[in-house]
Amino acid sequence: MFNTKEIILIIVTSLILAFTLSVTTLSTDLTVFLYLLLSIFIIIIINSIAKKFAAHFYESEMEIKLWEISRYGFKPHKKFKKNFPAGLALPIIITALSFGYLFWLSSLVFDVKAKTYRTAKRHGLYLFSEMTEDHIGYIAATGIFVNLFAAILGYFLDLPSAMNFVSLNIFYAFFNMLPISDLDGNKIFFGNIVLWAFMATLTLIGIIATIKII
Repeated sequence: MFNTKEIILIIVTSLILAFTLSVTTLSTDLTVFLYLLLSIFIIIIINSIAKKFAAHFYESEMEIKLWEISRYGFKPHKKFKKNFPAGLALPIIITALSFGYLFWLSSLVFDVKAKTYRTAKRHGLYLFSEMTEDHIGYIAATGIFVNLFAAILGYFLDLPSAMNFVSLNIFYAFFNMLPISDLDGNKIFFGNIVLWAFMATLTLIGIIATIKII
């Protein structure tokens, strides 16, 4: 399901996000870092698996990629010579500039492409090969939905340190719901704005509930 490049990217991303989160907790305990690392790794994995299954449903293939920014302005010539690795740099920069008070959890995006052919019986009476924006939006929304479901499941299971796992899932969903650049939220927003509004509302409710509980 995951190729070698994707696995390495998920591990590296998990390490960086766990490190920045451990800074915000002001903890030097290795156990805390390892817990954050495992939690983030699981969160990214379930998000990615959900999107891969959704992509398979639409007879397409999804590949995880690092979030990169190629432009720094609105004019066509305002481009970096090399893509800026925002997914790796932004979490570190935000945590450093805020002296550990803020964090960022959006690091990965995805590309999706249709397979050689897409079966007509699943999607209508005719064959088509191009992925539409609403299909891509549904794939992205699947990952967000799974993270929110994992948060609810973690809350009701009431396992040790479950609330940390709950809040991490919700905050991961929140950051990825932002409709900017190539993040999942942008794909959902342009694919189906009603779906984006619904998912954004659920995520905000989760954020508020988490803050009140914590």
